[in-house]
Amino acid sequence: MVRSAEEFGAAVTQARKTLGLTQRELALAINSGERFIVDLEAGKPTAQLGKALAAAHAVGLHLTLG
Repeated sequence: MVRSAEEFGAAVTQARKTLGLTQRELALAINSGERFIVDLEAGKPTAQLGKALAAAHAVGLHLTLG
């Protein structure tokens, strides 16, 4: 269960690395800048939710409510 921006960022980082993607490659995959991925993975709490969800989806993370 992800309870913070930091935990979400760590999950994206782990999934990205498992896929063998660089931060730049992930950024290109979601049509974003590399700086966004760096900030997201660092747990920056002001990261845009839409882009954060796109990054999660791109690395195979599935979010559920409950």
